[in-house]
Amino acid sequence: MLSPLREHLRDTFWFAPVASMVLITLLWWGCSALDTAIVEALQDAGEYEAVGDLVGIADDAKTIVTTISSAMMTFIGVVFSISLVAVQMASGQFSPRIVRIFIRSRITKATFSVFLATFLLSLLVLTSYESETDPRLVQTVPLVQSILTLVMVALSLLLFVAYVNSTLRLMRVGHVVDRITWEAFRVLEKTPEHAAGAGGLGPATDELVHRGKAGVLRDVNVALLVAAARRHGVVLRLLPRIGDFVVPGTPILAVHGGTVPRRVAGAVSVGIERTFHQDLGFGLRQLSDIALRALSPAVNDPTTAVQCLDRITQFLAALAHRPLGAVEYRDRRRGGGTVRFVQDGPDWTDLVDLGFAEIRGCAADSPQVSRRMLAGLDDLLARVPPERAAPLLRHRTLLVRLVERTVPEAADRSFALEPDRQGIG
Repeated sequence: MLSPLREHLRDTFWFAPVASMVLITLLWWGCSALDTAIVEALQDAGEYEAVGDLVGIADDAKTIVTTISSAMMTFIGVVFSISLVAVQMASGQFSPRIVRIFIRSRITKATFSVFLATFLLSLLVLTSYESETDPRLVQTVPLVQSILTLVMVALSLLLFVAYVNSTLRLMRVGHVVDRITWEAFRVLEKTPEHAAGAGGLGPATDELVHRGKAGVLRDVNVALLVAAARRHGVVLRLLPRIGDFVVPGTPILAVHGGTVPRRVAGAVSVGIERTFHQDLGFGLRQLSDIALRALSPAVNDPTTAVQCLDRITQFLAALAHRPLGAVEYRDRRRGGGTVRFVQDGPDWTDLVDLGFAEIRGCAADSPQVSRRMLAGLDDLLARVPPERAAPLLRHRTLLVRLVERTVPEAADRSFALEPDRQGIG
């Protein structure tokens, strides 16, 4: 949570394949050295007949390795085509923002990485074959390398089955909604629970502005900012919130109690889209987007919207008694440490509005959605402390007014305003 490097690498698709190819090259080099050592040991012992047997076995395996080398790229093309079709269908059916689920999928990256590593290994193994067949003169026999290639092929087949299963699951709305909710709870678990005393910081003594490209504030390197603030004896405060769009010249860090070098602003990461890493509201944003698309006239799928409302209610229920808003990070000194970095975050009202406001505007045409939303609001009202009830009551009142104003028949209005956790069971 403190350093965003791991999350940034997970948001890329190149790192895992490149790392796997580097690793397989090193592994091939080790196997090649082992093959050479085996041949030299047998020749030193005068076991030329055994060397001849190894040469025969390796020649038989060469046909298999050659076939693997020519077929693996075709296999990779098939897998890549499946991925493109799955991503296109999912982004069109659910939301373009869920494409990141495919990009971050471990099984997808593992499959591509192993396929590419197997292809590269087969090429490297073919370079190890010699034209010399005399057991007394041969220098190496790629036996261990060929065995490693066959192991990689078997692993590729197993991963292909797992990949197809994973891709089919990611095309199901229930699994996508569950995955988004799971990632939202991961962010929640890593977010400090104590609220910051923002009012006690005093006036800012300095201010750092964003000097990079315009984009969305994705995350900050908390560890780096805390270390810099401790080194200079100051407190830093992040001015925009995670998910805000910033342009060059936008103030991003307020300094309290002194000054810091301008390079400290480099700890703030800006990209082209939001990520889950430190964004507490991004999960609700995606769930709301999926529900809105499901309720559009072109799709007309209120059951999907109900599934999203289930998860929105679940997430907000987990926040019912949790401190929200600005949070503080301390250094690691004895006695609890000193506050060094304060980061603004969404408060309870912000999250409730994010989860319900847009869906509520489309709920009047679907009694299934209005009934489920009323049940969710009632469940939350029964859980939250009194000081957090206001935004829930506001959405409930507005939803009732919308249905009363939109639905002409009294019986239909009564039916649409009856809370039901299943919508229409």
